[in-house]
Amino acid sequence: MQIVSALFVENFEMRQAPGGAARIDLTGAMFSMAAPSPAPVTIAPHLVALIYCAPDEPGQAVFEVVFRTGLGEDDEQIARNVSPFTVEPGKFTYRLVRGELEFPEYRQVFAHCRVDRGPWHVVPFTLLPPLS
Repeated sequence: MQIVSALFVENFEMRQAPGGAARIDLTGAMFSMAAPSPAPVTIAPHLVALIYCAPDEPGQAVFEVVFRTGLGEDDEQIARNVSPFTVEPGKFTYRLVRGELEFPEYRQVFAHCRVDRGPWHVVPFTLLPPLS
């Protein structure tokens, strides 16, 4: 299986399209946001990952997201989420992760995402100072 895309979003909705095809409506895709209050602050952004399962794969896997302070696997871990899932071979699925992230200061964090023990797909997120 492979991650096709992973993004932080404000809203995520599934809907049926003509002919039985599914549609995913993603709104407010973001890589940064203004803090709701001065640091330190905890926020819980939504990360959505779209995952494809090839027709010859078994359709069962584990989705792992590790939020880190940097790009490397040795950088500090802030939060972690692991969830098993099933998808019909030859189809797509999605995983929605809402990590509670503590920000002692305004900075960038990175969501390291992978399926089973596959390659990491890294998504940056920057917390900006609140609007004045």
